[in-house]
Amino acid sequence: MPSTRKSPALGCLVSHVGFHLRLAQLAVFEHFDSRLGDIDVSPAIFSVLEVLQQNDGITQSKLAAAVRLNRSSVVPLLDKLAKRGLVERRASTTDRRHNHLHLTDVGRALLTEATRRAEQHEKEICKPLTIAEKKLLLELLGRFRPRKSEGATDSVEHR
Repeated sequence: MPSTRKSPALGCLVSHVGFHLRLAQLAVFEHFDSRLGDIDVSPAIFSVLEVLQQNDGITQSKLAAAVRLNRSSVVPLLDKLAKRGLVERRASTTDRRHNHLHLTDVGRALLTEATRRAEQHEKEICKPLTIAEKKLLLELLGRFRPRKSEGATDSVEHR
């Protein structure tokens, strides 16, 4: 009879980068939720709010590209944010096919609090890393992403 105390064997997964990235993502997202869940801000919502803050009037398609979500995911997320009064869509005055996105005052206030909490979260999850290790980790992870897409920049501030 097998021991129930022993962790299950993972086989080849122990050497698969994708498996370890997924475990790391789960741990980071769980910690993020413990710090921002009570204000109903997920990593996706935080990303969208931050990109909107930095790019007032961006279109939905450029936003989707910047946060690496497909349009079918961004539209319901924006609907949710609009319903919460955080984001507003304004029709383009030059092209009826596009809406421009703007944070509301309520959205900016929530982002201010979310940013404060996200910065603390970042400090806590990176505690095991030196500044140089964090910088290296960000650089290495960046190699997995496709080259810069339209409207997205990958500048990273290291603290």
